[in-house]
Amino acid sequence: MNQLQQDEHWMQYAIELAHIAFEEGEVPVGAVLVKNTELISKGWNSSISKHDPSAHAEMIAIREGGKILKNYRLLNTTLYVTLEPCAMCAGAMVHSRIDRLVYGVRDMKTGAVESVMNILSYSGINHKIQLTSGVLSNTCVSLLHNFFDTVRKRTKTVS
Repeated sequence: MNQLQQDEHWMQYAIELAHIAFEEGEVPVGAVLVKNTELISKGWNSSISKHDPSAHAEMIAIREGGKILKNYRLLNTTLYVTLEPCAMCAGAMVHSRIDRLVYGVRDMKTGAVESVMNILSYSGINHKIQLTSGVLSNTCVSLLHNFFDTVRKRTKTVS
């Protein structure tokens, strides 16, 4: 399997996790942490249900990955995320020494990798993360649009 096929395989899994978040009423974002083509950990947005602003898909996958690998440094890993990470998640990726980030769609409101700011390429950061963006972007953006359309329709019905 070539790199693009691997990226699409793991992104498809992250999309499946994002569907779980959607069904739970969370913003549909999924994340998968992989090392040497093996799944290490996974997460989906749970901020609302856990009453925890840090319960983003990436943070959950990073925390669980550290426990599983018994190390806060997640060396030689790739994080797959359906939506561009925010500043909190990008910072956690740098601190955990993730090697590579693959994400589906840009976040023009809070994206901290390419859109609103670019934490990963800041010259003062002591760890650089390889970046691949746009993997299965149409599927990722469609899921987000469906979620927010559903939320808007619910809001109109209530008002």
